[in-house]
Amino acid sequence: MSEVLSRIEVPVTSVQKVQADGMQLFYRAAGDLSAPAVLLLHGFPTSSFMYRELIPRLADEYRVIAPDLPGFGFTDVPSERKYTYSFDGLARTVEAFTDSIGLSRYAIYVFDYGAPTGFRLAMAHPERVTAIVSQNGNAYEEGLGDAWAPIRKYWAEPTAVNRNVIRQNILNLEGTRWQYTHGVTKPESVAPESYTLDAALLDRPGNKEIQLDLFLDYASNVKLYPQFQDYFRRSKPPLLAIWGKNDPFFIPAGAKAFRKDLPNAQVDFLDTGHFALETYVVEIAAAMKQFLRSAGISGLTVK
Repeated sequence: MSEVLSRIEVPVTSVQKVQADGMQLFYRAAGDLSAPAVLLLHGFPTSSFMYRELIPRLADEYRVIAPDLPGFGFTDVPSERKYTYSFDGLARTVEAFTDSIGLSRYAIYVFDYGAPTGFRLAMAHPERVTAIVSQNGNAYEEGLGDAWAPIRKYWAEPTAVNRNVIRQNILNLEGTRWQYTHGVTKPESVAPESYTLDAALLDRPGNKEIQLDLFLDYASNVKLYPQFQDYFRRSKPPLLAIWGKNDPFFIPAGAKAFRKDLPNAQVDFLDTGHFALETYVVEIAAAMKQFLRSAGISGLTVK
Protein backbone atom coordinates (compact mmCIF):
# COMPACT_ATOMS: atom_id res chain seq x y z
CA MET A 1 0.00 0.00 0.00
CA SER A 2 2.79 2.44 0.85
CA GLU A 3 4.39 1.87 -2.58
CA VAL A 4 1.10 2.68 -4.30
CA LEU A 5 0.63 5.83 -2.23
CA SER A 6 4.15 6.99 -2.95
CA ARG A 7 3.37 7.09 -6.67
CA ILE A 8 0.39 9.39 -6.22
CA GLU A 9 1.72 12.94 -6.43
CA VAL A 10 -0.80 15.77 -6.08
CA PRO A 11 0.69 19.24 -6.56
CA VAL A 12 0.55 21.29 -3.37
CA THR A 13 -1.28 24.61 -3.55
CA SER A 14 0.29 27.37 -1.49
CA VAL A 15 -1.47 30.49 -0.23
CA GLN A 16 0.59 33.65 -0.38
CA LYS A 17 0.37 37.43 -0.19
CA VAL A 18 2.30 40.03 -2.15
CA GLN A 19 2.37 43.81 -2.00
CA ALA A 20 0.91 45.24 -5.22
CA ASP A 21 -1.00 48.39 -6.12
CA GLY A 22 -0.94 49.62 -2.54
CA MET A 23 -2.49 46.50 -1.00
CA GLN A 24 -1.72 43.00 0.24
CA LEU A 25 -2.93 40.76 -2.58
CA PHE A 26 -3.80 37.21 -1.56
CA TYR A 27 -3.29 34.44 -4.09
CA ARG A 28 -3.09 30.69 -4.51
CA ALA A 29 -0.31 29.14 -6.54
CA ALA A 30 0.94 25.73 -7.57
CA GLY A 31 3.17 24.14 -10.16
CA ASP A 32 6.72 24.44 -11.39
CA LEU A 33 7.88 28.04 -11.84
CA SER A 34 9.45 27.10 -15.19
CA ALA A 35 6.18 25.73 -16.61
CA PRO A 36 3.86 27.78 -18.86
CA ALA A 37 1.66 29.95 -16.68
CA VAL A 38 -2.12 29.97 -16.34
CA LEU A 39 -3.72 32.95 -14.56
CA LEU A 40 -7.16 32.24 -13.05
CA LEU A 41 -9.45 35.25 -12.55
CA HIS A 42 -12.54 34.69 -10.42
CA GLY A 43 -15.91 36.42 -10.49
CA PHE A 44 -18.70 37.62 -8.19
CA PRO A 45 -19.24 36.89 -5.34
CA THR A 46 -16.42 34.44 -4.89
CA SER A 47 -12.60 34.39 -4.76
CA SER A 48 -9.66 32.18 -5.67
CA PHE A 49 -11.37 29.59 -3.46
CA MET A 50 -13.53 28.69 -6.47
CA TYR A 51 -10.37 27.25 -8.08
CA ARG A 52 -9.45 24.98 -5.16
CA GLU A 53 -10.17 21.81 -7.16
CA LEU A 54 -8.95 23.08 -10.55
CA ILE A 55 -5.51 24.30 -9.46
CA PRO A 56 -4.02 20.89 -8.55
CA ARG A 57 -5.52 19.33 -11.69
CA LEU A 58 -3.57 21.79 -13.84
CA ALA A 59 -0.46 22.22 -11.72
CA ASP A 60 1.12 18.87 -12.67
CA GLU A 61 1.85 20.45 -16.06
CA TYR A 62 1.41 24.23 -15.64
CA ARG A 63 2.29 27.03 -13.26
CA VAL A 64 -1.10 28.11 -11.91
CA ILE A 65 -1.82 31.42 -10.15
CA ALA A 66 -5.18 32.60 -8.79
CA PRO A 67 -5.41 36.00 -7.04
CA ASP A 68 -8.27 37.37 -4.98
CA LEU A 69 -9.53 40.59 -6.58
CA PRO A 70 -9.87 43.69 -4.36
CA GLY A 71 -13.14 43.47 -2.43
CA PHE A 72 -13.14 39.67 -2.54
CA GLY A 73 -11.61 36.80 -0.62
CA PHE A 74 -8.60 37.61 1.53
CA THR A 75 -7.00 40.48 -0.35
CA ASP A 76 -6.52 43.34 2.09
CA VAL A 77 -7.13 46.88 0.82
CA PRO A 78 -6.15 49.42 3.48
CA SER A 79 -8.61 52.27 3.99
CA GLU A 80 -5.89 54.86 3.40
CA ARG A 81 -5.47 53.44 -0.13
CA LYS A 82 -8.86 55.06 -0.97
CA TYR A 83 -9.33 52.45 -3.67
CA THR A 84 -11.92 53.06 -6.38
CA TYR A 85 -13.84 49.84 -6.96
CA SER A 86 -14.31 49.75 -10.72
CA PHE A 87 -13.40 47.28 -13.44
CA ASP A 88 -10.69 49.61 -14.72
CA GLY A 89 -9.33 49.54 -11.17
CA LEU A 90 -9.48 45.75 -10.92
CA ALA A 91 -7.60 45.40 -14.21
CA ARG A 92 -4.88 47.82 -13.06
CA THR A 93 -4.52 45.86 -9.84
CA VAL A 94 -4.18 42.53 -11.64
CA GLU A 95 -1.58 44.08 -13.95
CA ALA A 96 0.36 45.32 -10.90
CA PHE A 97 0.03 41.85 -9.37
CA THR A 98 1.42 40.09 -12.43
CA ASP A 99 4.31 42.56 -12.52
CA SER A 100 5.03 42.04 -8.82
CA ILE A 101 5.40 38.26 -9.19
CA GLY A 102 7.27 38.49 -12.50
CA LEU A 103 4.47 37.00 -14.60
CA SER A 104 5.08 38.32 -18.12
CA ARG A 105 3.37 35.67 -20.26
CA TYR A 106 0.35 33.56 -19.43
CA ALA A 107 -2.90 31.98 -20.53
CA ILE A 108 -5.94 33.36 -18.72
CA TYR A 109 -9.02 31.59 -17.39
CA VAL A 110 -11.80 34.14 -17.01
CA PHE A 111 -15.11 33.72 -15.25
CA ASP A 112 -17.87 36.27 -14.64
CA TYR A 113 -16.16 39.48 -13.34
CA GLY A 114 -12.82 37.94 -14.28
CA ALA A 115 -13.76 38.28 -17.97
CA PRO A 116 -13.96 42.09 -18.28
CA THR A 117 -10.97 42.31 -15.95
CA GLY A 118 -8.93 39.85 -18.00
CA PHE A 119 -10.01 41.25 -21.36
CA ARG A 120 -8.87 44.73 -20.29
CA LEU A 121 -5.52 43.21 -19.37
CA ALA A 122 -5.33 41.42 -22.73
CA MET A 123 -6.13 44.59 -24.67
CA ALA A 124 -3.43 46.48 -22.80
CA HIS A 125 -0.83 43.72 -23.23
CA PRO A 126 -1.85 41.38 -26.07
CA GLU A 127 1.72 40.09 -26.27
CA ARG A 128 1.43 38.64 -22.77
CA VAL A 129 -1.69 36.52 -23.29
CA THR A 130 -1.03 33.14 -24.88
CA ALA A 131 -4.62 31.83 -24.81
CA ILE A 132 -8.01 32.45 -23.22
CA VAL A 133 -10.34 30.03 -21.48
CA SER A 134 -13.71 31.68 -20.89
CA GLN A 135 -15.98 29.82 -18.48
CA ASN A 136 -19.19 31.83 -18.48
CA GLY A 137 -17.12 34.95 -19.05
CA ASN A 138 -19.07 37.23 -21.37
CA ALA A 139 -18.05 39.75 -24.05
CA TYR A 140 -21.24 40.09 -26.13
CA GLU A 141 -24.64 41.74 -25.60
CA GLU A 142 -26.42 38.56 -26.67
CA GLY A 143 -24.79 36.73 -23.78
CA LEU A 144 -26.60 38.77 -21.10
CA GLY A 145 -29.53 36.80 -19.72
CA ASP A 146 -32.81 37.94 -18.17
CA ALA A 147 -31.29 37.76 -14.68
CA TRP A 148 -29.63 41.10 -15.45
CA ALA A 149 -33.00 42.92 -15.49
CA PRO A 150 -32.81 44.49 -12.00
CA ILE A 151 -29.16 45.42 -12.54
CA ARG A 152 -29.96 47.03 -15.91
CA LYS A 153 -32.63 49.06 -14.12
CA TYR A 154 -29.98 50.13 -11.60
CA TRP A 155 -27.70 51.22 -14.47
CA ALA A 156 -30.48 53.29 -16.01
CA GLU A 157 -31.60 54.77 -12.69
CA PRO A 158 -28.89 54.52 -10.00
CA THR A 159 -31.24 55.61 -7.23
CA ALA A 160 -31.09 54.58 -3.59
CA VAL A 161 -34.27 52.55 -4.12
CA ASN A 162 -32.82 50.53 -7.01
CA ARG A 163 -29.52 50.11 -5.15
CA ASN A 164 -31.44 48.72 -2.19
CA VAL A 165 -33.30 46.22 -4.41
CA ILE A 166 -29.94 44.73 -5.41
CA ARG A 167 -28.75 44.76 -1.80
CA GLN A 168 -31.79 42.94 -0.48
CA ASN A 169 -32.25 40.39 -3.28
CA ILE A 170 -28.71 39.47 -4.31
CA LEU A 171 -26.27 40.31 -1.52
CA ASN A 172 -27.35 37.65 0.97
CA LEU A 173 -26.91 33.95 1.63
CA GLU A 174 -30.03 32.90 -0.29
CA GLY A 175 -29.05 34.96 -3.33
CA THR A 176 -25.56 33.49 -3.29
CA ARG A 177 -26.80 29.92 -2.84
CA TRP A 178 -29.16 30.42 -5.78
CA GLN A 179 -26.28 31.47 -8.02
CA TYR A 180 -24.44 28.28 -7.14
CA THR A 181 -27.35 25.86 -7.45
CA HIS A 182 -29.61 27.27 -10.18
CA GLY A 183 -29.43 25.11 -13.29
CA VAL A 184 -27.49 22.34 -11.54
CA THR A 185 -28.93 18.87 -12.17
CA LYS A 186 -28.13 17.75 -8.61
CA PRO A 187 -27.98 20.85 -6.42
CA GLU A 188 -27.05 18.72 -3.42
CA SER A 189 -23.71 18.01 -5.11
CA VAL A 190 -22.62 21.64 -4.65
CA ALA A 191 -20.42 21.93 -1.56
CA PRO A 192 -22.12 24.27 0.96
CA GLU A 193 -18.71 25.68 1.97
CA SER A 194 -18.60 27.53 -1.35
CA TYR A 195 -21.65 29.76 -1.06
CA THR A 196 -21.41 29.93 2.75
CA LEU A 197 -17.87 31.38 2.59
CA ASP A 198 -18.89 33.84 -0.13
CA ALA A 199 -21.89 35.02 1.90
CA ALA A 200 -19.78 35.42 5.06
CA LEU A 201 -17.24 37.56 3.21
CA LEU A 202 -20.00 39.63 1.61
CA ASP A 203 -21.25 40.40 5.13
CA ARG A 204 -17.99 42.07 6.21
CA PRO A 205 -18.50 45.74 7.19
CA GLY A 206 -18.56 47.94 4.10
CA ASN A 207 -18.29 45.09 1.60
CA LYS A 208 -21.84 45.29 0.30
CA GLU A 209 -21.27 48.91 -0.70
CA ILE A 210 -18.21 47.78 -2.64
CA GLN A 211 -20.27 45.17 -4.46
CA LEU A 212 -23.02 47.66 -5.26
CA ASP A 213 -20.42 50.03 -6.74
CA LEU A 214 -19.13 47.20 -8.94
CA PHE A 215 -22.65 46.27 -10.05
CA LEU A 216 -23.17 49.85 -11.16
CA ASP A 217 -19.81 49.96 -12.94
CA TYR A 218 -20.54 46.72 -14.81
CA ALA A 219 -22.26 48.93 -17.38
CA SER A 220 -18.77 50.09 -18.38
CA ASN A 221 -17.99 46.53 -19.47
CA VAL A 222 -20.96 46.41 -21.82
CA LYS A 223 -19.77 49.67 -23.39
CA LEU A 224 -16.37 48.06 -23.92
CA TYR A 225 -17.71 44.94 -25.64
CA PRO A 226 -16.94 46.34 -29.13
CA GLN A 227 -13.34 46.99 -28.04
CA PHE A 228 -13.03 43.49 -26.58
CA GLN A 229 -14.30 42.10 -29.87
CA ASP A 230 -11.85 44.24 -31.83
CA TYR A 231 -9.05 42.81 -29.69
CA PHE A 232 -10.21 39.27 -30.56
CA ARG A 233 -10.17 40.05 -34.28
CA ARG A 234 -6.79 41.79 -34.20
CA SER A 235 -4.86 39.53 -31.85
CA LYS A 236 -6.62 36.23 -32.62
CA PRO A 237 -5.90 34.55 -29.27
CA PRO A 238 -6.70 30.83 -29.12
CA LEU A 239 -9.97 30.66 -27.19
CA LEU A 240 -11.95 27.96 -25.45
CA ALA A 241 -15.44 28.94 -24.30
CA ILE A 242 -16.60 26.27 -21.88
CA TRP A 243 -20.01 27.19 -20.55
CA GLY A 244 -22.55 26.08 -18.01
CA LYS A 245 -25.49 26.18 -20.41
CA ASN A 246 -28.11 26.77 -17.68
CA ASP A 247 -26.50 29.98 -16.41
CA PRO A 248 -29.25 32.63 -15.99
CA PHE A 249 -26.72 35.49 -16.14
CA PHE A 250 -24.50 34.57 -19.09
CA ILE A 251 -26.50 32.47 -21.52
CA PRO A 252 -25.20 30.14 -24.27
CA ALA A 253 -25.53 32.80 -26.98
CA GLY A 254 -22.59 34.57 -25.36
CA ALA A 255 -20.36 31.53 -25.82
CA LYS A 256 -21.38 31.03 -29.44
CA ALA A 257 -20.80 34.73 -30.18
CA PHE A 258 -17.03 34.36 -29.77
CA ARG A 259 -17.00 32.60 -33.15
CA LYS A 260 -18.11 35.82 -34.86
CA ASP A 261 -14.68 37.29 -34.15
CA LEU A 262 -12.69 34.10 -33.58
CA PRO A 263 -13.98 31.55 -36.10
CA ASN A 264 -11.64 28.89 -34.72
CA ALA A 265 -12.84 29.30 -31.14
CA GLN A 266 -13.71 26.04 -29.41
CA VAL A 267 -17.15 26.20 -27.78
CA ASP A 268 -18.27 23.50 -25.34
CA PHE A 269 -21.42 23.34 -23.23
CA LEU A 270 -21.93 21.60 -19.89
CA ASP A 271 -25.28 20.68 -18.34
CA THR A 272 -24.89 22.91 -15.31
CA GLY A 273 -25.24 26.50 -14.14
CA HIS A 274 -23.10 29.56 -13.47
CA PHE A 275 -20.46 27.96 -11.23
CA ALA A 276 -19.61 25.11 -13.57
CA LEU A 277 -16.45 24.14 -11.68
CA GLU A 278 -18.52 23.02 -8.71
CA THR A 279 -19.87 20.05 -10.66
CA TYR A 280 -17.65 19.68 -13.75
CA VAL A 281 -14.10 20.40 -12.58
CA VAL A 282 -12.74 17.10 -13.95
CA GLU A 283 -14.17 17.73 -17.40
CA ILE A 284 -13.08 21.38 -17.45
CA ALA A 285 -9.52 20.54 -16.40
CA ALA A 286 -9.26 17.86 -19.10
CA ALA A 287 -10.70 20.19 -21.77
CA MET A 288 -8.28 22.95 -20.74
CA LYS A 289 -5.23 20.71 -20.98
CA GLN A 290 -6.26 19.43 -24.40
CA PHE A 291 -7.01 22.98 -25.59
CA LEU A 292 -3.72 24.41 -24.32
CA ARG A 293 -1.75 21.62 -25.96
CA SER A 294 -3.57 22.16 -29.24
CA ALA A 295 -2.72 25.86 -28.98
CA GLY A 296 0.95 24.96 -28.70
CA ILE A 297 1.15 25.65 -24.97
CA SER A 298 2.61 22.38 -23.82
CA GLY A 299 3.02 21.86 -20.12
CA LEU A 300 5.81 20.05 -18.36
CA THR A 301 6.13 16.39 -19.31
CA VAL A 302 4.28 14.26 -16.82
CA LYS A 303 6.51 11.40 -15.58
